[in-house]
Amino acid sequence: MIKLYTIGFTNKSARQFFDLLRDGGVTKIVDTRINNVSQLAGFAKGQDLAFFAQAVGGMGYEHNLDFAPTKDLLSQYRDKKLSWDEYATEYLNLLDRRKVAQKTDIESLHRHCLLCSEHGPEHCHRRLLAEYLQAVRPDIEIVHLK
Repeated sequence: MIKLYTIGFTNKSARQFFDLLRDGGVTKIVDTRINNVSQLAGFAKGQDLAFFAQAVGGMGYEHNLDFAPTKDLLSQYRDKKLSWDEYATEYLNLLDRRKVAQKTDIESLHRHCLLCSEHGPEHCHRRLLAEYLQAVRPDIEIVHLK
């Protein structure tokens, strides 16, 4: 069984965030954001997060843009030009166009954690991505860290 985690950093302190990852046994954070350098990200800014992941939890870090939505797609959703269902469909189509299922070594994702900013997975592309990969490999167990 491949255990694949997801987490959002919003509404979490650094302590809560890293405790969830460490307690879950996560070995690598896979950043699925388009922009991982925003000042609003605090401790979750790309280079800082890579440092903290290693220093605090002995975890690796990777920023994977193939897993991120496009800026245009995200803007349309945030500007309410697309409903959640429309956004989800467009994002899943984007993953297909990028051939994510074929290009991703799914076995290697065991104990990795898909990261985005949204607090919960309900309306976040990290959940869609995890379920997309699970459709390819039904032996993936998805664990949403909250």
